Amino acid sequence: MASKVLTISVRPRGKPVKKLPEELPLPSTATSFDLYTQLAASSRTSIHRLRVTKGSDGTHIPNTASLPISETGLRDGSTIYVKDLGPQISWRLVYILEYLGPLLIHPVLYFLLPSPSPSFLQTLSCALITLHFLKRELETLFVHRFSAATMPLFNLFKNSAHYWLLAGLNIAIFTYRPSSPAAGPSNPYITWPSVASYVVGELGNLNSHLVLRSLRSSDGSTERGIPQGFGFGIVTCPNYMFEALAWVGIAGVTWSWSSVLFAAVAVGQMGVWAGKRETRYRREFGSKYKKKRSVMLPGIW
Repeated sequence: MASKVLTISVRPRGKPVKKLPEELPLPSTATSFDLYTQLAASSRTSIHRLRVTKGSDGTHIPNTASLPISETGLRDGSTIYVKDLGPQISWRLVYILEYLGPLLIHPVLYFLLPSPSPSFLQTLSCALITLHFLKRELETLFVHRFSAATMPLFNLFKNSAHYWLLAGLNIAIFTYRPSSPAAGPSNPYITWPSVASYVVGELGNLNSHLVLRSLRSSDGSTERGIPQGFGFGIVTCPNYMFEALAWVGIAGVTWSWSSVLFAAVAVGQMGVWAGKRETRYRREFGSKYKKKRSVMLPGIW
């Protein structure tokens, strides 16, 4: 038996989308991916630039092959609004480029700034920070799975400024210059506990990322699950908790307020993300999810 054809009214939201059809016929068996594909083909616009919302309540309709049109609430005669999100860039590419800054800046300034030669703490600082961002790059290539393919191009410049300037130039200049505290002798009672904090933080962060990876079958997948494992019973986002712990270690080795500044900004942003994730877990999983009192830092945040 042939499937029923739905006629969907299409309206632009915000900036007009050229060649956007006023109506779109869709079989009732279609998915939201089919909806996006037809809109992109008709308007000759990249599918990643389009955002579709329902005219009835403004609810976002995600672009996924696993969501039937019948489950979106759209019916024959329904109206959708289509927004052009502007130029897009791959999430993975953004991660690679933003982490590339400090990964290059630290070794370069380590060899250029110290005079006559780097101290033990300066060498250790360069090694820890370089390894941190090398780990980030490898996780981006081989661990992270992204539910969305792209983000607005503007985010590349905003994110890169955070890492290239705050984590790159800011920390490197104040750590490797001859007058920096790290140019002096090391205090083993501070240095080695800081290194231990860094190692635990990095390994814990990696483990959390592997747990989160296991919840998705592939890039573009929107399936969600309740993460379980080391740290997830304590806070909502142990990956952020361990990231903060690693930066406590880096700050203890560099003896630099520039490291503390970057860590404070990063922790503040991660705390906001962790709070949103806790809210989403409670909304999506209800009673199946054990609510957390702390989203990132036990007993603090």
